[in-house]
Amino acid sequence: MKGFVGNIEELTEQNGDFRRVLYTGHNLQLVLMSIEPGDEIGEEVHDDRDQFFRIEQGEGEIWIDGACNKVKADDGVIVPQGARHNVKSTGSEPLRLYTIYGPPEHVDGTVHKTKADADSSHEHFDGKTTE
Repeated sequence: MKGFVGNIEELTEQNGDFRRVLYTGHNLQLVLMSIEPGDEIGEEVHDDRDQFFRIEQGEGEIWIDGACNKVKADDGVIVPQGARHNVKSTGSEPLRLYTIYGPPEHVDGTVHKTKADADSSHEHFDGKTTE
């Protein structure tokens, strides 16, 4: 197995897709996101997984169970399993981040160019890993 090795900061900053799954393991999944100014992922709850966010560019808010957390480049946030959460881009440039799900959330290799694409075709992890 090769795992994943890459300059995650550079990959995140260059990503223009709303969602791009980079690597899916048995217990973790690495996903890039770019959220346009004024947009958001939409409120959600993961009853069976934790989620980590690392902000690389832009400004935003990460809401966890009704509490607003202002975020910017270099911030990290963990959303525990069962917490209602949302991520909003509040700055003048896209909010670029990577997120790690444990266990995986999306089908390996998923690319959603826009939020509309993501909203129209959200498929949950099917058990198939990158390798």
